[in-house]
Amino acid sequence: MKRCHLLVSQGCDGSILLDDTSSFTGEKSAGPNANSARGFEVIDTIKSNIEAACKATVSCADILALAARDGVVLLGGPTWTVQLGRRDATTASQSAANSNLPSPGSSLSQLVSSFAAKGLSARDMTALSGAHTIGQARCASFRSHIYNDANVNASFAALRKRNCPSSGGDSNLAPLDLQTPTTFDNKYYQNLVVRKGLLHSDQELFNGGSQDSLVRQYSTNPAVFNGDFTAAMVKMGNISPLTGTKGQIRLNCRKVN
Repeated sequence: MKRCHLLVSQGCDGSILLDDTSSFTGEKSAGPNANSARGFEVIDTIKSNIEAACKATVSCADILALAARDGVVLLGGPTWTVQLGRRDATTASQSAANSNLPSPGSSLSQLVSSFAAKGLSARDMTALSGAHTIGQARCASFRSHIYNDANVNASFAALRKRNCPSSGGDSNLAPLDLQTPTTFDNKYYQNLVVRKGLLHSDQELFNGGSQDSLVRQYSTNPAVFNGDFTAAMVKMGNISPLTGTKGQIRLNCRKVN
């Protein structure tokens, strides 16, 4: 999981779930998502069970939003009310995903601008980045940071280099959160304060810039982080959803009806 996937994990229109077709190349193979966004089979299973009980009623977009919330809760994180009623997109765009999703090499200004373009504040962005308390990233996405950046803890960089050579091993994985990679907590921010952020874009949140004080606050006050994270998730879930007669309720999340 990377920051970019957070922007799609709420699945405002479920477009990331669509497989490529003869008429479009979807988002799964977009640069930030390729070999990184995973777990589509989990959504398939949920959708299949729901369709068996309540046909053509619950959208893939709503399933994705609920799964994101429930996944956070199961890993020890906070809960929030997921607004429902989204409908599913009937197309997807690899190029749009490539242009809209921030890369792991993004600067702080690029991150702020990218989230602002979706109506999300810098505080929202920093809170949502806390989703990196779980998940893993590919060597190709953090190699430049551990080999070339100055704002990285030397021992941490040496540890990560063991499984991420300077060339090759692009798909080798490392946890985004060094301390508790399978628990949703505020350790991600504690890592940033001691220069142990895995991605360049992670460490940009604590690098002498505008988000330093907020990162420090989150690192010592999990309640503030949880409150901001849940508020930002609700806000993100309301980004241009398809409602009413727009889109459709897909019967299979991987393809349009």
